[in-house]
Amino acid sequence: MPGLLTAGGWGLLAGSALLVGALIGYLVRVPVKIVASVMAFGSGVLLSAVSFELIAEAHERGGMRPTVLGALAGALVYTGANVALSRYGARHRKRSGEQQPSESDKPGSGTAIALGALLDGIPESIVIGTSLLGGGVVSATTVVAVFISNVPEGLSSASGMRRAGRGKGYVFGMWGTIAVVSGLASMAGYGLLDGASGGLLAAITALAAGAMLSMIADTMIPEAFENAHMWIGVITVVGFLISFGLSQLDP
Repeated sequence: MPGLLTAGGWGLLAGSALLVGALIGYLVRVPVKIVASVMAFGSGVLLSAVSFELIAEAHERGGMRPTVLGALAGALVYTGANVALSRYGARHRKRSGEQQPSESDKPGSGTAIALGALLDGIPESIVIGTSLLGGGVVSATTVVAVFISNVPEGLSSASGMRRAGRGKGYVFGMWGTIAVVSGLASMAGYGLLDGASGGLLAAITALAAGAMLSMIADTMIPEAFENAHMWIGVITVVGFLISFGLSQLDP
């Protein structure tokens, strides 16, 4: 039970960054170039975490086959769900401009956006929980990377929701709920996969990595480069290197 609560606490902490970013994005009119910069930084952080933490860990646990199959499955599942939700207005859920439809423009888009945000957050929360299996300590790199990347995600999305005319109750209620679900997903990753074989854990970790990589390419990078300036590439690399540096500090 203590391990389950610990996993939930770490997942909730990482997920709470979405609410922090949403508060900033909704209440403060952040310049578009700043939004692009923080999204680029978050993209770099997550790209590094996926590469040096999740994929590397999956390969170490189970070898090449479950890693490759798991990552492809994660990408396919995420993309398929994303395509389905995009038909109902969730395509631009992380965009800060006027790309998001209002409820009057696209009925049901609010629900689709909420489900899309859940789709984005669950894989990363599950791997936080699985990192505690076997009596180990949580992967500080994964938690920090998810937390850092969640701030610009929440910021950009909430800014777009405000432009689409969605109220504070919807925006903060949605992100608050997703923060709680992140904690529950982390608990599920710990509780349901306890005692699983190395191959299965490798496949699950790689599946989450594939879903996260698809999410970065589909929703974060487009926002980062929509209003790109000359330093976007450098900012992405800085985020990548900071996350890589943290991975080298993990025991």
